[in-house]
Amino acid sequence: MRVNLDNMDFGEEESFAQLLDASERNATSGSLQKGKIIQIDKDRDLAMIALPYSKSESTLSLSEIRDTEGNLLFNVGDEIEIYASGSDNRPYISYRRAQRSKKIKQKIEELEGNFQDKVIEAKVLKRNKGGYVMDYDGVDVFLPRRDSAFKEGVKVEGKTYKVAIIHINPQENTIVVSRKRFFDIDKSTKKEVVEKMLSGDRIYDGVVKKITSFGVFVDIDNIEGLVHYTEINHRGVANPQKSFKVGQQVKVKILDYDAQKHRFSLSVKALSEDPWKEVEKELEVGYTIKVTISNIEEYGAFVDLGNGIEGFLHISEISWDKNIKHPSDYLKVDQEIDVEIIEIDSKNRRLRVSLKKLMHKPFAAFAKEHKEGDVLKGKIVTITDFGAFVNIGAVDGLLHNEDVSWDRGVKCRDIFKIGDEVEVKILKIDTQNERISLSKKLLSDSPAAVFAKTHRVDEIVEGVLSELKDFGIFVKLDGNEVLIKNEDIPQEMKETLKVGDSVKCVIFAIDEKTNKIRASIKRLQKQQEKESLRAFNQASEQRMTLGDKIKNQM
Repeated sequence: MRVNLDNMDFGEEESFAQLLDASERNATSGSLQKGKIIQIDKDRDLAMIALPYSKSESTLSLSEIRDTEGNLLFNVGDEIEIYASGSDNRPYISYRRAQRSKKIKQKIEELEGNFQDKVIEAKVLKRNKGGYVMDYDGVDVFLPRRDSAFKEGVKVEGKTYKVAIIHINPQENTIVVSRKRFFDIDKSTKKEVVEKMLSGDRIYDGVVKKITSFGVFVDIDNIEGLVHYTEINHRGVANPQKSFKVGQQVKVKILDYDAQKHRFSLSVKALSEDPWKEVEKELEVGYTIKVTISNIEEYGAFVDLGNGIEGFLHISEISWDKNIKHPSDYLKVDQEIDVEIIEIDSKNRRLRVSLKKLMHKPFAAFAKEHKEGDVLKGKIVTITDFGAFVNIGAVDGLLHNEDVSWDRGVKCRDIFKIGDEVEVKILKIDTQNERISLSKKLLSDSPAAVFAKTHRVDEIVEGVLSELKDFGIFVKLDGNEVLIKNEDIPQEMKETLKVGDSVKCVIFAIDEKTNKIRASIKRLQKQQEKESLRAFNQASEQRMTLGDKIKNQM
């Protein structure tokens, strides 16, 4: 007979004997019997079973006697073993429950005499008034509420837990387990095991139980340990998902034990010698080494040095061509290449390499083929606050805002967008710093140069005051801004001048290259004074000459 665990209601202080006495003891309401199939009704999905023991008949769902493919296991006339419960007149019968009941008997026979404090894993099937019904290898076992150690309100159905067997009743087919008792056993056992494992070389075989983004959980003799992602290999940060699989056997070294978390800190990389020591000893910045492309990303490629260390090849170090869209356009995984070491940072476990440094620099070829003053066509590749970079062949040149237009205030971002084709003139080729300065405005004459064709220095001109500045004024003259600085303006005029006034001045400088025209009011006044003095002297000379003539005649 099997105890009906669903109907068991237990108080917190009841003994196990009381728990078991609460089950039904009527053999006819819970017993194994032999039944005979007298009818199979496939339309109703039922079988009629005759029960000689209770001299009654009952129905059984055909789903209980079908295999996994849906075929019936028995035919009319076959005898089957069923579990009968309820009244004798119309009992509830179950073939599956009979099989489970037989399993309980077999399990009890296996465990009898050697079950006390045996630790097993069982899955919570359901909760009843007194506790929880759990499945252990196809057998129902009972976990009283007071021994469950479950937090109130936490859903446990469908989850598997470790428990300890604390009671078996062969007469009533019951197995009682306790989770609290498991904790006591586990704590005591773990303490001894941990002390033993922390002595010696601390190297053990474990099984991967769980993989997370921050590391791998490994089981060693039922004690959990964590291999942090920084302890997977000497290369640096590793992806646990790519390095391990659940169920995989792995050799680890115990670094420490966290008594609060009951967990080992483990390492895989500690089992091998640190290859960075070899790097520090054998390699230097500037060395050329042969590597293998191990992984390609949008921002660059990782290269394998062959000793467990990966170096990084940034996309900007692949080629002198700055128009690379993706490293895979130049490289492929498992490809062998020669690279130059450009950084070794043992402290941060970082090694950077360059492929382009082993290639001829395009700047040298450009400087050899071109000279200052050459006119070229290029494409805008970058726009900044101070100008734009123009790709001209295999190199980039800077077109500064000051060199984009003769008009004051015009910036590259105002007239260009990335990808625009532009014609430029080479201003300067700086071979020492490998920089190229470009100009667009020099492709045409400056407004000052045009102005110089119709005006000259010392010419008296008149324009309209267009702008007042702290350092002087600007006068609009034939479409050009002519600057008159404060030192060239008479003191008495400074406080009276305003925008829109007509200003007469004299030109004293025209700089065609910088597009600057300078004028002066003071010079005009001095020039006018000189002309007046010259006119006065000429008049005086004429008067003296006329007097001399009269005197001579007399």
